Amino acid sequence: MSDRPNLLFIMPDQMRHDFLSCYGAPHISTPNIDRIAAEGIRYDQAYSLHPVCVPARCSLLTGLNAWRNHVLTNGNHLRPDHAACGIRTWAEMLTDHGYLTSAIGKMHFYPWEASFGFQHRIACEDKVWVNIQDDYWHYLQQRGHRKYMGKEHEGYDENRGACVSLLPWDCYWDYFVGEAAARFIREYDDERPFACMVGFPGPHDPYDPTPEFLAKVDVDKIPDPAPGDPIHRDVREGIHPRPRPGAPIWTPQTEGPYTEEQKRKVRAHYSALIVQIDHEVGQILAALEESGRLDNTIVIFASDHGDLVGDHGVNAKGNFYEGSCHVPMLVRQPGGAAGEVRDDLVCLTDVTATLLAASGHGVPEYMDARPLPGLGLAGDAPRDMLVGGLQSGWMAYDGRHKLVKYGNGAAGLFDLQEDPQEEHNLAESVAHAAEYRHLDAALWREVMRSVQASHSYNLVDASESGPLWADKVFGAAGWERVYPHSSVKRR
Repeated sequence: MSDRPNLLFIMPDQMRHDFLSCYGAPHISTPNIDRIAAEGIRYDQAYSLHPVCVPARCSLLTGLNAWRNHVLTNGNHLRPDHAACGIRTWAEMLTDHGYLTSAIGKMHFYPWEASFGFQHRIACEDKVWVNIQDDYWHYLQQRGHRKYMGKEHEGYDENRGACVSLLPWDCYWDYFVGEAAARFIREYDDERPFACMVGFPGPHDPYDPTPEFLAKVDVDKIPDPAPGDPIHRDVREGIHPRPRPGAPIWTPQTEGPYTEEQKRKVRAHYSALIVQIDHEVGQILAALEESGRLDNTIVIFASDHGDLVGDHGVNAKGNFYEGSCHVPMLVRQPGGAAGEVRDDLVCLTDVTATLLAASGHGVPEYMDARPLPGLGLAGDAPRDMLVGGLQSGWMAYDGRHKLVKYGNGAAGLFDLQEDPQEEHNLAESVAHAAEYRHLDAALWREVMRSVQASHSYNLVDASESGPLWADKVFGAAGWERVYPHSSVKRR
């Protein structure tokens, strides 16, 4: 067994933090996920700074924020020449550092079968990508099943995406991923330590649990959704914008207002999906124990973003309300703290720096990611501000006050200490003008720094030898610049 730790990063898709019992959820029990918290550290101020699937995941891959890697929507991905531009994925770095790197489940790569540095892959991609012939597709084919679109399920439109799966549990998306990860751990026989990322497709919509897990939700204790209308866009129908003309329709076709009954049903089905994932996390932890690897494996659990599931009258993510961007972050470190709760400001991308630092590789200075605090890793400097963004909106958060700005011109300022459900917009409040200015300045500083750093690949010259006008080589005929330039500096 290697003297370096194995690294296991478990990431469900679209899981908000407050629907886990270790974060106080009253209506479901998630004992296996809770175990990671009980035997490790729970971070209560963890945020996805780019709360949409692909931007969050590309930021994780690179340790760079979304402005710097140019991935601000699900329609973007890392440029094919990212390595030539000096941007490497954490999987590439750890492979070179002597780890066996593995990606099991949903990764949301373009193209979907790309490796991005992972040496081993078992693919089970997005629940909407039903035509992708990944490993899960073949698994279903062998069992006489196929992937089903949400709209093929009874009640999908009427219930805003809440339905019951047409697949039995042993053919379900998250079952396949969890069992594949557990099998990988049990059968692992390489002398190298492993660094494995497990991506569950759930609890992303469609909200389609199997019946036995839906029965585990205490519907009478489901928390009410946050009240009020959203400030960021016109969502009169309370659901995603419809696809462009001619594209397949996968979101519910809605009529009338998003009723309280519909919200409760969506929240119940979403919760059941979380219970399903918790079951599979238990299988993965059991595999670590049975193989004797639990005490030599750092386990990290976090999500790419959350889901509003009815908060402010909308579903899904892509905004900076708490349900969308406040995520779980749990770390079990052998020999480390147990049952500790921390209020440090941390972000999802910090997982990247944590994996690199824990492996002994070290964190490149150009990265925005920092190792999570409390683990004894070098470089875990505290933050006093979190700043994030997407194509459609930006956020700055100092641990109490949150400033959000959206592309339609809307702005919001919320005091999360006094107003945790973000009902009262203080953006126009004279009494809170100082907080607004402080957060606004921090937001613009980070955006300007990031935009400048994002153009490092097309620098004319990045040498330390002096300005071009003093360089005799530059003055001679035939000089050419390096492109793309691979010098990437943090500041």
